[in-house]
Amino acid sequence: MRKDDKNTRKLAGSDLLEAISRADAPGLDTGSTNVCAPEQISEESWISPSIIGASVRAIEGLLVAVIGALIWLLYVQEYTLISAIYFVSVSAFSALAVPAFLSLGNLYSVNALLRPFENGPRLLLGWSVFFAALTVLVFFSKLGETYSRVWLGSWYLFGFSGLLVLRGVTARLLRRWNSDNRLNRQAVIIGGGQEAAELIEAINESSDIDVSIVGLFDDRNDDRSPAAIAGYQKLGNVDQLVEFARWKRIDLLILALPLSAENRLAELTRKLWILPVDIRLSAYTQKLRFRPRAYSYIGNIPFFDVFDRPLSGWDWIIKTLEDKVISSLALVLLSPLMALVALAVRLDSPGPVLFKQKRYGFNNELIEVYKFRSMYQDQTDHEASKLVTKNDPRVTRVGRLIRSTSLDELPQLFNVLKGELSLVGPRPHATQAKAEDKLYDDIVEGYFARHRVKPGITGWAQVNGWRGETDTKHKILRRLEHDLYYIENWSVIFDLYILAKTPFALMQMEQAY
Repeated sequence: MRKDDKNTRKLAGSDLLEAISRADAPGLDTGSTNVCAPEQISEESWISPSIIGASVRAIEGLLVAVIGALIWLLYVQEYTLISAIYFVSVSAFSALAVPAFLSLGNLYSVNALLRPFENGPRLLLGWSVFFAALTVLVFFSKLGETYSRVWLGSWYLFGFSGLLVLRGVTARLLRRWNSDNRLNRQAVIIGGGQEAAELIEAINESSDIDVSIVGLFDDRNDDRSPAAIAGYQKLGNVDQLVEFARWKRIDLLILALPLSAENRLAELTRKLWILPVDIRLSAYTQKLRFRPRAYSYIGNIPFFDVFDRPLSGWDWIIKTLEDKVISSLALVLLSPLMALVALAVRLDSPGPVLFKQKRYGFNNELIEVYKFRSMYQDQTDHEASKLVTKNDPRVTRVGRLIRSTSLDELPQLFNVLKGELSLVGPRPHATQAKAEDKLYDDIVEGYFARHRVKPGITGWAQVNGWRGETDTKHKILRRLEHDLYYIENWSVIFDLYILAKTPFALMQMEQAY
């Protein structure tokens, strides 16, 4: 495990295991714990309610359109061009309008989807209102004779039955997904005392809320911050939280501190912003009140947004699809070139064609990155403890060529397909990579903030000239600045722009050894 601050004691070994077991234990019951090795978390653990709701909307709209189409095809005997146009129009309208009408009854919240039969009357009401609107539309457009009453009636009955069955299946799937609490955000409270106690009580009393409290962290060890608050244990201090969040799934950090504690808030955010989580400041116990639009809400509890997790929700899904599709196409198109490089590596020097190296990925997760071997077998450096320099004797003849052109990185397309890398993102650095004989995180404060997203094969820093050797503080600072800019300004267009610029950046070989 890496250190984030060399002057701070880290949560490690048995302390880490004990804190995780306490976090998993309900309330204060920690009498018996079955401690096992922690597993690092995946990039997307919590399933966003917006994604669930939008997915169900799309499926339900498609379902009612398909049911209407099947009944029309099975029952209607005369297939004229006019009737077909009307049928297609109604089907398209229903696919769009049904989710809109059901949304009026708040039927796409996770709570509603988990209770399909309890919400059956509301579902029937929304479906009936849609059909009433459709009937009025057909009547006033004078198209009543075109449509079969049997078709409309059957569509009404079978459509509602289909929606009810679909919601039953959806509820079952959601309960299965929620077996590991993926429908709730795992939250940590930072702070203690009365502010934290009142906030926890409000969260526990809220019926429509998607937050589960894991525990508390606080730097204070006095009467203002006792070992247990409102049934939850204090798991450690804030510095230990940084390491804890890399092993235990945490989606949300809640600062239960008064606005008047300005210096303490600044110090906490400086330490915590490197984590890939949402950070919120509780406004529940604040005496100073702002306009409602100044807050974000969890249930009916107000918060101030401090930091948002990058690439969450739909952004994460879109980027994942982008990675899978483009990397698959790239592997097909580049497979002849990769075969030639593999042959050249094998013929140039004895040893395996591929070289595997441990590097830090999302949230400091250790991943094994693939490369074409560019060094002599007996001189390979798996930890990158010594940077490769110009005319480095460890590099083979073919190795110099493939390193300068970055052809040695092509096998990382398989890392992208495995979900360990992205096509575009901060480059993954080796575990012992150094500049000026110091580890990168010892040189640059906030270095780990670049690990809030998956690392990439190429990145904004690389296409702007910061490619190759990083032997000075200045170079690693410039890389970090570009990486953070990319994280804060991500878009699909930005990714495609970087991918388009990458071949031209590879022509600049001055710093690539």
